[in-house]
Amino acid sequence: MRIKSVLRYEANRRKVFLCMSFPNLNLPPITLQTRPGANGRPTVWDVLRRRYVTLTAEEWVRQHFVHYLIAECGYPAGLLANEIALDVGGVRRRCDTVLFAREGARPRVIVEYKAPQVPITQEVFNQIQSYNSVLKADYLIVSNGLRHYCCRMDYEGDRVIFLREIPRFEELV
Repeated sequence: MRIKSVLRYEANRRKVFLCMSFPNLNLPPITLQTRPGANGRPTVWDVLRRRYVTLTAEEWVRQHFVHYLIAECGYPAGLLANEIALDVGGVRRRCDTVLFAREGARPRVIVEYKAPQVPITQEVFNQIQSYNSVLKADYLIVSNGLRHYCCRMDYEGDRVIFLREIPRFEELV
């Protein structure tokens, strides 16, 4: 089933109707604050970046997932950040979302999002692992809004432990 978001706004003193179609996600529904962007494309308020960003299918997933982490899993918004820049093998990359530790600002969780129509493949896991080769987070999460995967990194045992569900903040080891 697909949700149609209809945005109505004034642009150059005339009403503009914009229809965007995004699928229902396997996440709790939320209300997003949107407005037209400079290029005529819709933008959405990002509570972590504290600014409007272009609303794409991947951004649709990001906004829902961040709200889920905050509202349902108890992750403090003040410890979460979107679009964190890092250098991976001399190439500038960006992590979609990172949860930092209260003490020392060490990365605890990395989240990688894909648009709902993008399948979660080994390539996606390789991507988040490349970020983690730099950040050394304790947990990795991958989601396309429909399917979510979470694993805990066991660095001492040199293994990855897949979890059945995304841990609440107070459950993070």
